[in-house]
Amino acid sequence: MTENTGASAKLAQIERLQTDALGELSQAHTENALTEWRRRYLGRQGAVTEFLRGVSALPAPIRPQVGRAANRLRQGLEAAWENQAQVVKRLALQASLQAPPLDVTLPGRARMLGRLHPVTLALREMSEACRDMGFQVMAGPEIESDEYNFGLLNIPPHHPARDMQDTFYVDSVATGLPEAANWVLRTHTSPNQVRIMRRLDPPLRVVVPGACYRRDNPDPSHGWMFYQMEGFAIGQGITLADLKGTITAMARRLFGPGARMRFRGSYFPYTEPSVESDLRCTLCDGRGCRLCSGSGWLEIIPGGMIHPQVLRNGGLDPARYSGFAFGAGADRVAALKYGIQDIRYLYQNDLQLLEQL
Repeated sequence: MTENTGASAKLAQIERLQTDALGELSQAHTENALTEWRRRYLGRQGAVTEFLRGVSALPAPIRPQVGRAANRLRQGLEAAWENQAQVVKRLALQASLQAPPLDVTLPGRARMLGRLHPVTLALREMSEACRDMGFQVMAGPEIESDEYNFGLLNIPPHHPARDMQDTFYVDSVATGLPEAANWVLRTHTSPNQVRIMRRLDPPLRVVVPGACYRRDNPDPSHGWMFYQMEGFAIGQGITLADLKGTITAMARRLFGPGARMRFRGSYFPYTEPSVESDLRCTLCDGRGCRLCSGSGWLEIIPGGMIHPQVLRNGGLDPARYSGFAFGAGADRVAALKYGIQDIRYLYQNDLQLLEQL
């Protein structure tokens, strides 16, 4: 009597499972609903699957009867699911046939195409201009040792020129860098001068574009991260006139043959003599605006003759070789080329502004 009662209870449970499952299946009219139904009843954690797992724990006398009934339930639900899936497919086909016909004469949907950033475009144009003058384009690391970023460029410890750089120092322990050196985010691309001198023999004509970092207070013409293109040439008989000619040629390539330049004496510890080269502001045509701070001119390519000590640090004899170096500011070039009065706009991800460019 107890065994009959146990079997009856399990068979009643199977019948309830069947009734509930078939009732829900009749309401499944989409592929997503069918998938959810199958997961709930026939999936690995489904109700029918869980019931079948429990059959092995039943008393031996009733186990065969209940097991056969549970298998019939599973087979029946599988067949019912297949039938309902065919019904859903037919309904979807009928709906598609009743939809309005496609008008193939309508214009296609416009594709949203990505574009190069203005600074990337400026760097490419600057590199191409130098390439046409015989320069090679190379790359260098953004994390530099203090020695390459300062010491080998004639900027010893406590030199006042270091105050001009406002340096970000890097924690060597946190980044896994060797602790024997002080590491910085490079403040300029000039460290590549010595790196390349030590690898290659003159004559050299090289440009190295890349990002630089300084703790500047951002304003319309300055940022804490900016892009620069280092350029230098080393050989025999190179003079300041070669530097002025190269800078002027690049400016006219970037801004047209009417570009006006002026050169002013300056000071950098790694060049002697040093010059600032300013471009007449193309946004205001020299009248004064935010970008040029009202002066009508904007410094874009400072440089000078490579200091003899820097040549020595690169393994070259300054009695035999001379060279010039310059650092062209790509952010300012981009602002001047595309009529942007504040270089901070270049990094604010303003789609309305970037799409215009």
